[in-house]
Amino acid sequence: MTRKPSPFERFTRLFADPKSRARQTGNKPTQQIQNPWIILAIGNPGPEYAETRHNVGWWAADILLKQHNARLRDEGPSRIAQLTIENQPAIIAYPKTYVNRSGAAARSLLNHYQTQIPRLIVITDDINLEPGRIRIRRSGGDGGHNGLKSIIQTINDTAFPRIRIGIGKPTGPDDQIDHVLGTPTKDDLPLIQTATTNAAKAIPTIITQGVETAMNKFNSTGS
Repeated sequence: MTRKPSPFERFTRLFADPKSRARQTGNKPTQQIQNPWIILAIGNPGPEYAETRHNVGWWAADILLKQHNARLRDEGPSRIAQLTIENQPAIIAYPKTYVNRSGAAARSLLNHYQTQIPRLIVITDDINLEPGRIRIRRSGGDGGHNGLKSIIQTINDTAFPRIRIGIGKPTGPDDQIDHVLGTPTKDDLPLIQTATTNAAKAIPTIITQGVETAMNKFNSTGS
């Protein structure tokens, strides 16, 4: 007789492969690093959210993951991959906490790796930017984004770089929630994909040349 999976097992499987990004590393321990760059991509776990506007930060992280042939593993409230970007140790993180509790993932990573807050780079969607545009900032408020709000409230600091990817505002009857949890239109999708590519390109620039250089190079990019 086949054993039914327990609720815990079903919960674990929910995060196992949200977008073909969940290759396992097994139980082999990895070397602990301190004060790496942490690239935290805001998004919701689960295949039902993978293609939504709210997860465009994960799309950008996926590009980095593929470029470095990095493998994900579970660590606390995130799925993370350890890699090197421009000879700098870095962590890519996909929180399992859902957007509104992104702060729990950020705090766990900062504490575990003893990372300084200015080395936390957050990638997120932004309805106030047109599709195809990105905006990089050294610090700032949450801009009405619940994920950024959760991070700021949890770590009690705003001095971390963030890359916002434009998804545009709803143009029809959809409210904001329906918009961010919906999929891009066929016209917007290639623009957003270009923006996620530029967001991924901006990461090495931030790490090696600083936020100001990345702002000057990428903030004007778009349609």
